[in-house]
Amino acid sequence: MTQTLALAYAGLAALPVLMHLAIAAGAPLGRLTVGGRFPGGLPPAWRALALVQAALLATMAGAVLARAGLGALPLASLFWPALALTLLSLAANAASPSRPERLLWTPVLALMAAAALGVGLS
Repeated sequence: MTQTLALAYAGLAALPVLMHLAIAAGAPLGRLTVGGRFPGGLPPAWRALALVQAALLATMAGAVLARAGLGALPLASLFWPALALTLLSLAANAASPSRPERLLWTPVLALMAAAALGVGLS
């Protein structure tokens, strides 16, 4: 069950990773991130930060997988910080002034948080 939950977390994390990569490439998805501050494409500095966010999410997924015995073992030590960031992201997205961002990412992050909690508590 733990491995299934970890795979679910990683699969769900792939969704915002792909979005952030698209944003970094110039896709006009600004209303779905940073509180909808930029309705079209993000400015260059924010696009670079989208790459950082994608890398962070991928590392978080690796940490959850490692905790479940499926990933690179050194990443397992990052599990609890990854869970904390997932919970903080859930709270931030739930409070976002952007309705599209709230509607899209709050359920995804809630499922990610539930999966990570399942991994952590098993």
